[in-house]
This record gives sequence, C-alpha cells and structure tokens, in this order.
Amino acid sequence: MAFDVAADYDRFMGRFAVPLARRTLAALGPRPGQRALDVGCGSGALTAELVGVLGAPAVAAVDPAPEPVAAVARRLPGVDARVAAAEFLPHDDETFDLSVAQLVVHFMADPVGGLREMRRVTRPGGRVAASVWDFGGQRSPLTTFWTAVRSLDPAARGESGRAGRGQGELADLFRGAGLPPDLDDELTVEVGYDSFDAWWESYTLGVGPAGDHVARLGPSARESLRRRCAELLPRGAFTVEATAWFVTAPR
Repeated sequence: MAFDVAADYDRFMGRFAVPLARRTLAALGPRPGQRALDVGCGSGALTAELVGVLGAPAVAAVDPAPEPVAAVARRLPGVDARVAAAEFLPHDDETFDLSVAQLVVHFMADPVGGLREMRRVTRPGGRVAASVWDFGGQRSPLTTFWTAVRSLDPAARGESGRAGRGQGELADLFRGAGLPPDLDDELTVEVGYDSFDAWWESYTLGVGPAGDHVARLGPSARESLRRRCAELLPRGAFTVEATAWFVTAPR
C-alpha cells in the first residue's frame, strides 16, 4: 500500500485531510502552552494546523513512511518529526497534552495497540482523539470509486472492512485500549472538483488502496473503470461530501 508519496497524497486525500484537520482542531480546542502529537502524520495536514495554534516546538509527528516525515520536517521546521509506527511510539510516558490520529487507525496493524500507545504518551488530564472515514456507511471520499469498482468486479474488497469504519466501532477500539470515550461523533467536510478529469487524475497517482487498485489494472480495465466512475458523477464541476467518525477520550 503506497503512502510514501507526500506530494501525491496532497493531491489525493490531502484535499480532504486539510478541512478535516481544521474541523478536528475546532472540536478539540488546543491551547497555547500545550504539547501535541500527530500520529500517522502523512504529509502534515493536521501537523500544520497544530503548529498554527501551538507553535512548532510544541508539536511532534510520527509516520511509518520516511518520505512524509521528511516532507513534514522540511515544511514545518522545529517540529519533532520521526519515522515510527503508532504501535511503537518513540516518546516517553505522559509527554503530550493531546495525541491525535487523523484517518490512521484503520491502517494500523494493531489499532487497539496503537491507541494504547497514544494513551501511554498522553499526560493525565490530556486527551486522545482519532477519526476514521465512514466506510461502513458509504460516506467516505472514496465511496463513488469503490462503488464503480465493485460494479465491475464484485469480489473487490475496497476499504469497507477496515477497523473502525462503522458506527460505534472506533469508540469500541478506544474502550479496548483503556480509553472510555467522552465523545463519539462525526465530522463532515466538502471538497470541490472543477471536472471529472480532475477527480479521476487523483486516483491514478498510486496512493493508498484505491491507487493500488488502479495501478494493478490493465489499460482496458482501467478505461472501463474510468468510464463507470464518470457515469456515477455529475458533469462539470461538482462537490464531494465526506464524513468521518470522530472519537475523543480523556487520559
């Protein structure tokens, strides 16, 4: 699964990650003087929003892929950016006031273990938060794409089977990590596209499971999928609405 492509990620899921990061911080209300950790930072959508509130020296970011971490370090000097998986955070106990995993839990090898690590590095009185697209309810940014894929290949797995993708599932993962939630909500964002071609181009960049799927197709199958997607989307400019489950818990 390809995520070690920071610039391409910005053109793909980054379109949604930036407004979601803003909605996330509006819900969490971080304050100057606090320290925060962005778990699974990707190209730094959430990291940048945290820096805007807390300042770079108060923000740390980790990702298992080296290229996004390097991109964050270049983009946001002063941020403590390191290559690490959520399940093995390279930080001392009780270091942060806020630990957040935006659109990451469903990609963790051990989601409960990753959340438990986030709990470990968060100070008593701090907060742990995470979001996952509503794949189960067909409200993710990728819903149209995977609907088209399955109409041509009913055996295609898509992303609906990933951890935390349905109502209440992310909260259950929090409970399994010893983090009883105080908020189990949803956040919705909208992203505009000038044309179908602008939308489709982002799926050809090889990012994530959707990009992997397109990359595996031969020319004929790829063109069939492109045509099917075009049939499902409006002509001209259009907007894609996407909803993520959002859970927080006190430490």
